[in-house]
Amino acid sequence: MSATVRWGVLGVAGITEAMVPALLAAEGAELIGIASRRRAKAEAAAERYGVEAFGDYDALLADPRIDAVYLPVPNAQHAHWAERVIRAGKHLLCEKPFTVTEAEARHLAALADEHRVLVAEAFMYAHHPRIAAVRDLISSGRIGTVRALHTVFTFDASDELDHSGFQGAPGSGAVYDVGCYAIHASRYLLGAEPTAVTAHAAASAVHGDIDMSTALLLEFPDGVGATAQVSMWSADDDRIEITGSRGRLTIPHPFLCPSGEVDIVLTIDEQAERIVVPGADSYVAQVERFGAAVRGEAELLHPLADAIQGARVLEAATASWRQGERVALAPVSAE
Repeated sequence: MSATVRWGVLGVAGITEAMVPALLAAEGAELIGIASRRRAKAEAAAERYGVEAFGDYDALLADPRIDAVYLPVPNAQHAHWAERVIRAGKHLLCEKPFTVTEAEARHLAALADEHRVLVAEAFMYAHHPRIAAVRDLISSGRIGTVRALHTVFTFDASDELDHSGFQGAPGSGAVYDVGCYAIHASRYLLGAEPTAVTAHAAASAVHGDIDMSTALLLEFPDGVGATAQVSMWSADDDRIEITGSRGRLTIPHPFLCPSGEVDIVLTIDEQAERIVVPGADSYVAQVERFGAAVRGEAELLHPLADAIQGARVLEAATASWRQGERVALAPVSAE
């Protein structure tokens, strides 16, 4: 493997507005081209970024120059195209959520082992140095024993009826679109897996009978609760608050993180301290970490075992709001 990881992008989705510039800017990365099943869309995107256009996905997957693929297709198509990428012998960075079901995630993990390729779920927010700083603050005991975590990630796209998430396909709705961030952040920052999930949702027939706005409760060991409000039908908001026995941490805009310096607010005895973290591009950091893992220079920040557990919780949350009941999760077995 050369020092440069050569990339292809499978699909022209909105998230490519952030990811393609990151692939062009990241050290050790080279973007070869972008594929779309509509040749004109591929050509427009390729011309904009100065790369090659591929008129269909198979052509990109067959190109021997490409080492790794970024996959931003609609959620319901992730498992199918992820399998195609893996069977083509390419490393894969798949946009979140990795899969709709735990079974799909486990199948793809086994396939990745068989074909000896690296596969990761694209949670860019976790690659920002602020998240590492928050984890350090928690582990150092600055806020004491963690008692609760609350996440809000909301926006309003209810008038975009052609949105890919509004078609009623598997993996549609607030839980899968933005709830996956809240679930991932809760698991990552608490360093544990939930034992039960309860979800209460406002569904919309106009939008494909999906959850448009959902409240979540994740039960963690030792009585710790992680709550979240996630929505595609509410005013914009984006924050995490972690409450401990001695203080609390507030993270403004953890997911839609600005490029400049950011902060963490540490509050103890009602005295707030602003901890400044230097600016960073989460998307570039994600690409560079993945490339380092491909070259054998680092481990993936989140191995596929993490994506498997995330899919498990997403399934449980969806079952909970649809069935109107708490869903218990079996203890996590060793991966």
